[in-house]
Amino acid sequence: MCQHQPPCPSADSADRESARLVAHHPEQGWSLLCNGVVLFEDTGELLPDGRIIAPQRPRGASLTTA
Repeated sequence: MCQHQPPCPSADSADRESARLVAHHPEQGWSLLCNGVVLFEDTGELLPDGRIIAPQRPRGASLTTA
């Protein structure tokens, strides 16, 4: 997928989130990276092969409601 140099990390790499941004849709809560990973604002990920990476929230983080 990646056409630039140096190439972005693959979708299987631990540093896959450092790939270049291809499309950003904050109003919908997602971004597409050059390596084909869809990154969601809750930190979840969808890999090009259909695998899902669950959101990685910091320990101790809690949701609060008003």
